[in-house]
Amino acid sequence: MLTLYTRPNCPLCDEAKLMLHLVQEDFPLEYTEVNIEDDDAVHEKYMLMIPVLEQEGNILLYGNIGYAELLEALEL
Repeated sequence: MLTLYTRPNCPLCDEAKLMLHLVQEDFPLEYTEVNIEDDDAVHEKYMLMIPVLEQEGNILLYGNIGYAELLEALEL
């Protein structure tokens, strides 16, 4: 399971969600979205990195997340 850490009004976050949806069209992929502003500890951890894509506690990608980077990180 993947977790995408985002926050409102974040253009890079919107782009990352779009890339995830594009990947979902070709590959079975599930993710949950977490708003970092809902948790002070998570906000402190990721506020300068968002969006952050994490899998089982490991950061796969952060910042500008593109389609090719997603495929490579997910080994699809």
